[in-house]
Amino acid sequence: MCGIAGILGFYGDKSYHLKAMTNALVHRGPDDSGVWVDEASGVGLGHRRLAILDLTPAGHQPMASQSGRYEITFNGEIYNFLELRAELENRGHRFRGRSDTEVMLAAFDEWGLAKALSRFVGMFAFALWDGHDRSMHLVRDRLGKKPLYYCWADDVFLVGSELKALRAHPVFKFEPDRNAVALYMRYGYVPAPYTIYKDVFKLLPGTILRVVPSIPGNVEGPCQYWSIHEDAAHGEPSCLKSDVGDAIAQLDHLLHDAVKVRMISDVPLGAFLSGGIDSSLVVALMQSQSGSPVRTFTIGFEESDFNEAEHAKAVAKHLGTNHTEFYVTAEESKSVIPLLPELYDEPFSDSSQIPTYLVSKLARQHVTVALSGDGGDESFFGYKRYRTARYLWGPIHWLPEAMRSSIAGVLSMVSPTVLKDLLPWITPELNKHGRSGTVGDKLQKAASLLKAKNPEYLYQALVSHWEMPENVVLSAKEPVIPHRASIRANDRNSFCSYMMYQDTVRYLPDDILVKVDRANMGVSLECRNPLLDHRVVEYAWTLPLHMKYNNGQGKWILRQLLEKYLPKEYINRPKSGFTVPIASWLRGPLREWTEDLLNKERLNRDGFFNSALIRRRWEEHLSGTRNWHRQLWAALMFQCWLDRWRYL
Repeated sequence: MCGIAGILGFYGDKSYHLKAMTNALVHRGPDDSGVWVDEASGVGLGHRRLAILDLTPAGHQPMASQSGRYEITFNGEIYNFLELRAELENRGHRFRGRSDTEVMLAAFDEWGLAKALSRFVGMFAFALWDGHDRSMHLVRDRLGKKPLYYCWADDVFLVGSELKALRAHPVFKFEPDRNAVALYMRYGYVPAPYTIYKDVFKLLPGTILRVVPSIPGNVEGPCQYWSIHEDAAHGEPSCLKSDVGDAIAQLDHLLHDAVKVRMISDVPLGAFLSGGIDSSLVVALMQSQSGSPVRTFTIGFEESDFNEAEHAKAVAKHLGTNHTEFYVTAEESKSVIPLLPELYDEPFSDSSQIPTYLVSKLARQHVTVALSGDGGDESFFGYKRYRTARYLWGPIHWLPEAMRSSIAGVLSMVSPTVLKDLLPWITPELNKHGRSGTVGDKLQKAASLLKAKNPEYLYQALVSHWEMPENVVLSAKEPVIPHRASIRANDRNSFCSYMMYQDTVRYLPDDILVKVDRANMGVSLECRNPLLDHRVVEYAWTLPLHMKYNNGQGKWILRQLLEKYLPKEYINRPKSGFTVPIASWLRGPLREWTEDLLNKERLNRDGFFNSALIRRRWEEHLSGTRNWHRQLWAALMFQCWLDRWRYL
């Protein structure tokens, strides 16, 4: 894993500026650095290296193709590079070293960019200079595992793995985008292609962007070279005709290979193990293909409601792994909070960022590469909100919108005390599957769901932190996220598929994979995700919903496969989730810190938030009448980010 940077334009000393940009990414690549510049063309590429494959100087980047046509700075791994290398050698290509980067360049020479990309199995983000047509191509992997940011600033084009690399160039301007802040307050992250800054963008997953230095301010694309849309739109109606046994066998074959190719490494390798379905399956498949005990890592918490370490320990013992666990105190967890603005570069309020960083830090003490179970929820019906939506939309969608709005209004007006005993009857599935919280919280959620005009609005209500962010962010107009081809959401089954699709193209790359990438790379650890192998994801979309959700259980087919490796009692158990008790911390040990950041005078001085609304939510949370921890954590993470970056 690495950090990359690039410049197009004729401003200043490119070598000097590229070194500043890559030095901002030293955590992504502490082992080596490099800069390549072509002054005549106005182009420069920079690289920070975390050496994983071919630890010799032959793996140094930026790297030129054998033909001399291409120069690349590359972040990621091409897992099938050995297979591609053998094919390319048969076609006459010769290699200096053993890196996957050199194989990529030979593939571009042999097949061209688009066809080569279709052959790659991996995670990647790279900038490729084509000396023949004198243009730069930016490319991001299919599902968005590796990040890439870009902007034009004063006729200079900048690209980097993180925003801090772009900020290191003197032409970059600190100008927060209030409209992007509104998006952030809704979702808890800034969805692509937006960033927290005006006119600075994230490259969408599965796309190529072309930039020509002779046309300042212009970009071509991004053009999509891969999309899950076709599989999602046509998968379920033309589901596999094979029986369950055949489907499990095919999934087993795909996952075995996905795990096997991700175990190729020239440095120590291990895995995260939470004890959940996804991580347990990944570790089981690793151990079945390893001649020695796999290194596994988990962290435990003092709060029993948030602790899964004991279960992970039992799974590790059964599978025979070399297991390491570390129990962290509340104080150790809270000590991560000051690091978050630096790690995440823009406001980001998924509070599981804290344990993700801690388990990454633990693993990095022993290994340089770790496999994880991320990606199973979106493809195999894992999130609780899918079950909530499935059971709620069926009974209410036939009611006229006006009637549903009227019922929602009643729920909003009646005292929570009066309805406390009626809640399980009014919203039984919300009560069963929803997040824990006060009666008022659940009634508010029920009211927002009833007001949904259609399934798309219902999904929006389920994933929103602040449902009306324009009310909380001053002078902001929430932008429409640029259209990405979607699938229809009509009956209960297709609505569930619609939700999984939306999570795959938005929540997964913009929240989950951002969280994992920054936490891992913040400690110079590479993370690999077998369940996000595009072949596995594509196959998952050919499966009927009943193979994903069956008998009240999500991830049904993954559970059936896991039974080959673990007894049922290890599999069918409640999962508490990988998070920390933010709600109680805000009322307790973080109260003074919160009060300082959300002080009325401070909010008014900063000028981003409606201080009266923020303060009202804070006071309700303190009193215990409502649980606003997600909304407040979003505001707090923005304030922390603003404090860290605005005066640089």
